Amino acid sequence: MPNKKKTSEHTVSRIKQLRKQEISVEQLTEGIFAGDKTFLSKAITLLESSNPNHFEKANAIIEKCLAKPNSSIRIGITGVPGVGKSSFIEVFGKALTGLGKKVAVLAVDPTSSLSKGSILGDKTRMESLSKDTNAFIRPSPSGDSLGGVARKTRESIILCEAAGFDTILVETVGVGQSETVVHSMVDFFLLLKLSGAGDELQGIKRGIMEMADAIAINKADGHNLEKAKLAETEFRRALHLYPPKKNGWTPKVIRCSAMDNTGIREIWSMIQDFVERTKVNDHFETNRKEQNKNWFLQTVDQQLMHFFYQKDSFKTQQAKMLKDVVDSKISPFYAAKTLLDGLKKELK
Repeated sequence: MPNKKKTSEHTVSRIKQLRKQEISVEQLTEGIFAGDKTFLSKAITLLESSNPNHFEKANAIIEKCLAKPNSSIRIGITGVPGVGKSSFIEVFGKALTGLGKKVAVLAVDPTSSLSKGSILGDKTRMESLSKDTNAFIRPSPSGDSLGGVARKTRESIILCEAAGFDTILVETVGVGQSETVVHSMVDFFLLLKLSGAGDELQGIKRGIMEMADAIAINKADGHNLEKAKLAETEFRRALHLYPPKKNGWTPKVIRCSAMDNTGIREIWSMIQDFVERTKVNDHFETNRKEQNKNWFLQTVDQQLMHFFYQKDSFKTQQAKMLKDVVDSKISPFYAAKTLLDGLKKELK
């Protein structure tokens, strides 16, 4: 029988050597499969790169990681800025690692429209969780992606699962259409709400309420506890206005406090109940297939845009059309049609 300790030491030693070299697809994949966070980070950086030379390498890594079986749960967490998403995720993540779970947090960091740099820095906001050996936090600038969701979040999920992380938490910036995008890539969608801040009325918005598998009223502590109880009642009444979900799950409302560490275990127990029920009725697997379908269609859209924007003829014609639109010589609609008609002729 081979000595497992020596084998493990050899793997660790090999990974340390690889970090100092130009890393190949095979070497990166080996590091990911070994659960090495440095290699995982390097691979995600490749995914997020706009360098055309990195595209094929990143795609090859994704293909290898897709083939690795996993039994993960993907949880989307959203809520308006100030609701306490990061504080909740840190406490929730620590509770999960305490149960032996391996937790990956893909936290989409807002990007400044002026400097184009990240604003919040999630490792600073989740200092305790970032030091946990069973946790991995990846703050990604949202850039120009729809709704502030990082362009490569789906691919990052696949890599984290291949690295052995069984619980994936995807945090959104909580503005625009980010909720819709995240909902299309997770198994369970948790909406964080506040009480006493007008959020009860905001909760009546049809779209976000229909997407939520559960509503957690955060900061239910101290003087805010009574308001939180009232909000809990109001949200439960609101949920009765909506038709049953296709997956057979009835959305829950629960109170929690990241500060007091209350309601956190109850939320995890609820998510486990959701996973068990949806696996029994096959909706869990059906939803994963639908996620892959959406991933494909959105990737086609992204690559078409990339293809056109990289063409010199497109850049030249776009600059001309843009000037004419600014000078009110042509309507934006007709300028776009002219530009695309020219490209169609060129591709024939």
